[in-house]
Amino acid sequence: MFALGIEGTAHTVGVGIVDEAANVLANEIKMYKPETGGIHPREAANHHAENVVPLVQKALDTASLKAKELDLIAFSQGPGLGPCLRTVATAARALSLTLDRPIIGVNHCIAHLEIGRGKTPAQDPVLLYASGGNTQVIAFANGRYRIFGETLDIGIGNMLDKLGREVGLGYYAGPKIEKAAKEGRKLLDLPYSVKGMDMAFSGILTACLALRDKGESVEDICYSVQETCFAMLTEVTERAMAHVEKSEVLLGGGVVQNKRLQEMVARMAQDRGAKTFVPDRTLCIDNGAMIAWTGLVMHQAGIRMRVEDTVVNQRFRTDEVEVTWKR
Repeated sequence: MFALGIEGTAHTVGVGIVDEAANVLANEIKMYKPETGGIHPREAANHHAENVVPLVQKALDTASLKAKELDLIAFSQGPGLGPCLRTVATAARALSLTLDRPIIGVNHCIAHLEIGRGKTPAQDPVLLYASGGNTQVIAFANGRYRIFGETLDIGIGNMLDKLGREVGLGYYAGPKIEKAAKEGRKLLDLPYSVKGMDMAFSGILTACLALRDKGESVEDICYSVQETCFAMLTEVTERAMAHVEKSEVLLGGGVVQNKRLQEMVARMAQDRGAKTFVPDRTLCIDNGAMIAWTGLVMHQAGIRMRVEDTVVNQRFRTDEVEVTWKR
């Protein structure tokens, strides 16, 4: 069985094809990069509209498949930017109707978790999901993926990108901040914003910019923001693991490509006698393969959707989904 998934929640449009054994046969992406500032939703949607059809064809060519050999069409139903979500949903509906194949809308956050479970030995992990628009600590309990901690304002990736623009590193800033942090030597005083099981990042950004204005180096600021924010993520993840008594932690989302974050979480897990799992970097970033795989898992569990059920949901909460495919 072959499933094609279309991802398009924010800056990336992606098309992936997987089979029932979680083999990734194709995983093509195009990222929208604004000339200045951050993501403009309408411009990003136009970018996705221009690229989604060529990406579908490229994915089919990479997988050595014809469109009529596809068995399922999946797409990112939310959460995300409305214009981007509607663009990829329209593409998925058109493909589904043209080929007369079933269609399934997928929760983007859950897709990060499911592709990690599909491509690593993780069975029942706590997921640390850290990306541009989302920061959540998720675990399965009582029939749903529950959120045990999350950002109260902006996603950590969003914060890092804003910081990168303000200090002259440009966009997409995560890898540049990681590189600059390796040259940092001084741990600057930044707010440690853990509030119960939740986190806040906007105040940390403000504090970083104040330190820049006082003459602190970009390298020390990058080093300090990583140490502070990643410690926050690690703390909340550890407390979630203790609360739900799980011995696996899975990393997902673009920010978890950062080697320092991986190191901190792995050390925490090791100290707890737990295991850490990180999918291939191409599956950590937003991608179509994770949408295809999650749609396939849902379909095999008996979940069906009509075209009328595929309305996008910008605020599609992780814990809104009844996870009937996992017990």
